[in-house]
Amino acid sequence: MTPETIFSIANASVLPGWLLLAVFPKNKIATTWIAGRAIPLALAVTYLCVMAIHGREAEGSFRTLEGVIQLFGSKWLVLAGWVHYLAFDLFIGAWETRDAMRHGISRWVLLPCQFLTFMLGPIGLLSYFLVRGITYTSSSK
Repeated sequence: MTPETIFSIANASVLPGWLLLAVFPKNKIATTWIAGRAIPLALAVTYLCVMAIHGREAEGSFRTLEGVIQLFGSKWLVLAGWVHYLAFDLFIGAWETRDAMRHGISRWVLLPCQFLTFMLGPIGLLSYFLVRGITYTSSSK
């Protein structure tokens, strides 16, 4: 299988998870088992396989920025990095959703945070923590 094919499959695999989080935020099967575990774990296995097979093909290391740039000179390692992002962003999005439902945060307030987590990872997590902080501050007055 080519890196492009795996890339396309990995990208498509997260879309149902994100859709489930947006449409069914209170459904435990959707938020915990599918988006929170099954899809991220499938991506983790994909990451493991790519790294096990192609992890030593590129020069470079994680010790310096230049070393990371060299690592990402390999299509396979860029693919592994992308799969890493997809898995962790969806896992965090599922956690945000479960946490928001537990704390009574409106799904309409949560949706922009989910979108930001899907598109920009850490910025979405930051936005969720800001929303959560504002919600706690508002509810304690």
